[in-house]
Amino acid sequence: MPTGHVFIATSLDGFVARPDHGLDWLMKQPVDEHDTRFDDFMASVDGLIMGSGSFRTVLGFGQWPYEKPVIVMSRSLTPDDIPEDLQDKVRISAAPPEVVIAELDKEGWTRAYVDGGGLVQSFLRAGLIADLEITTVPVLIGSGIRLFGELDGDIDLDLISTSLRKTGLMTTFYRVRQD
Repeated sequence: MPTGHVFIATSLDGFVARPDHGLDWLMKQPVDEHDTRFDDFMASVDGLIMGSGSFRTVLGFGQWPYEKPVIVMSRSLTPDDIPEDLQDKVRISAAPPEVVIAELDKEGWTRAYVDGGGLVQSFLRAGLIADLEITTVPVLIGSGIRLFGELDGDIDLDLISTSLRKTGLMTTFYRVRQD
């Protein structure tokens, strides 16, 4: 069965995006040209599963940044909402996380990048996240889309590593404890 993996940045107050899905606060951060974490992470996954808000935000970047297949989980988007040039790279699914993972298993996926605050929460509640790499950005944005929301019970995590970069970003890697 494929496992879900999170690679995401949050503001210090725990938001992954502004209420309108804006990432302007993140785009202002200094870039370390020698940091290959994201490229290494992308090389380790078969594709992405993202929410509709993340999809709309990425569309606003102008150039599609992903070479790997993308599944957009949405109850409101239809295949007609996918730009023509992305028809062979993106598909829409309204299925619950467990069904999406089962479908990806049939397609031979082993690792899926799960992106978007609400989607990460759904996959965590379903027990489908294996690990989380969270980069905390030293900025307070006050409101927005939280990475973590209400849970039915505790989710125990094992701290694997923490690193602090000269830019002030702190990355923490957790593995979800499988008891």
